[in-house]
This record gives sequence, C-alpha cells and structure tokens, in this order.
Amino acid sequence: MNLSVGGVEAAAAGPAVGAAGHNLEGEVGCDRDGEPAVLCRRYVPSFRFPLPRPAWLADLAGAWIFYSVLPAWPWPAPRFERIARFAPWIGLVLGGLQALLWWSLQARVPLLAQVALVLAAGLLLSGGLHMDGAMDTADGLAAGERLLEAMEDSRVGASGAQALALLLLLRGAALACLGPLAPLPLVAAAVWGRIAPLVAMARFPYLRPGGSAGFHRRHWAGLAVELRPSLLLLLALALMSGGRASALVAALGMVPAVVVPLWLGRRLGGHSGDSYGACVEWTETLALLLSGLVVTLVLGPAG
Repeated sequence: MNLSVGGVEAAAAGPAVGAAGHNLEGEVGCDRDGEPAVLCRRYVPSFRFPLPRPAWLADLAGAWIFYSVLPAWPWPAPRFERIARFAPWIGLVLGGLQALLWWSLQARVPLLAQVALVLAAGLLLSGGLHMDGAMDTADGLAAGERLLEAMEDSRVGASGAQALALLLLLRGAALACLGPLAPLPLVAAAVWGRIAPLVAMARFPYLRPGGSAGFHRRHWAGLAVELRPSLLLLLALALMSGGRASALVAALGMVPAVVVPLWLGRRLGGHSGDSYGACVEWTETLALLLSGLVVTLVLGPAG
C-alpha cells in the first residue's frame, strides 16, 4: 500500500523512513485517531531529553522531517498533525540554502552550470517531494474523468514529464534573468510556494476520502490561525529586503500563491496530496519568473 503525503508516496510496509531516510519506526496497519499508518510511525530520537514537548515545536519537527532531507532533530519527537503551517519555515531554510549556493557560485562557474546546480540542489533538499505531486497532478489533469486514477498511478505519463520540463525550464529562465540578484527571490519563492497549499486546504475539500494527506484537513484550525507562523516569516523577509524595490520583488509570490491553488482546485474539484505538491512547485516557479521579469524590465538583462 502506498500513502501520498504532500505529493510523495511512502510505503506503509518494511523499515519506515521519512522523506530523507530519517530514523522512523513503523507499525504496519497502525491507525491512531484515524491517522494513516505513515503518520503513526514512531520517531526514535538519538538522545532523550526529560523536557516538555510544546505542541507547536513538535509540529515544526514533523514538518522538518516530511518536507526536507535535512538531518532530524534530536529533540523534540515530531508530531504530524498541523505540519503544513510550518512548511513555509522549511521553505525559508531550503530557499536560504539555495541562495547561499547561488551566491557561492557567482562568477566562479558559468551561468548555465550555476542555474543547473541550484535547481538540482532544490530537488535534492526537498527529496523531490512536491515535484512528484506536480507530475502526478499534470497526469491527472490530462486524464479527464479518470483524474484520480491517473494521479494514483505511480507511473509518470507524458503530461507529467512535460510538467517537470516546464517547471525546470521556467525556473532556470527566471534565475538567468535575476543573475546576482537571485538570492532574495529564491528565499521568497520557497516561502510563498509553501503558503499556497494552505490556501488550497482552506478553500477546497480533500478529494480522496481516507487518503493519507487528509490529516491536514482533519486538524485544520482555520486559515487565519494556520497562517500565523507564515506572517512572521513574511515580516522577516520584508525587513531583510533592504528597500522598497526589493520588498516588492519578494512580495510578487503572493499572486501565484493565491491564483495557483484556486485554479487547480476548480479544475480538479478539490485538492489532494499530489495537488498540494503541485501548488508548491508552480507557485515557487511563477514567483521566481515574475521576479525575473520585473528585474529585467526595470534594470535590464543580467550581465
């Protein structure tokens, strides 16, 4: 049995690992409080601390495991109830690492190599989690009435392959336009990309009854509440931008963060774990593209 969480398939049998192969132990068929087996897996920390575990921090630890391949924290033990609200925080870290790589490669390697390495880093850091969902969603959109069946099929169709190519080409074009100004848009796009699924969860029903990504809706506390951690990040980005023009570029991601989940939700009749992943990828790509176009129009092509 395969379980889809945010656009990634996780097997519910055998040794249990997270998106990054984190230290998780699983019990096949576990069903605690209606959660699918993949969410009932027990995290085994390397160290044990006799400290209370705040619920929000446990959810942040859970988000860290599911949305990245970075090493797991020794404390606290993760919880997988309201992890989506902290996905933008993980985006901040992943986008920051991509920005750091872009900066370190600037003027040291050819632009094409710089773009390719940063795009590859983005996929590796997330474990391809959301890209898998974007490809499955593209196959579903092309399948008409059989969309759910196509999205559940582990095989990649022609539409999924085209979506992968389009996303990488558009993101590469955006980075080429941005040139040395790419670091801030990389961070901002990664944050906005992970805000988009929150809009999808707030506005549309979950398409797969009993599906593993349905836990987002079961523990949903309302968009205003779930967005609170993201508002702190957006405030930090505004302060980091260092000027009105930079703040405007960083804020451009708001447009696709709203439009993409609304458009996909209306086309699909709702959302699933795969389409949540598609929201991340398309929002992040379009945010970068908008930033690149604005910078090019205002400052001219990157030299």
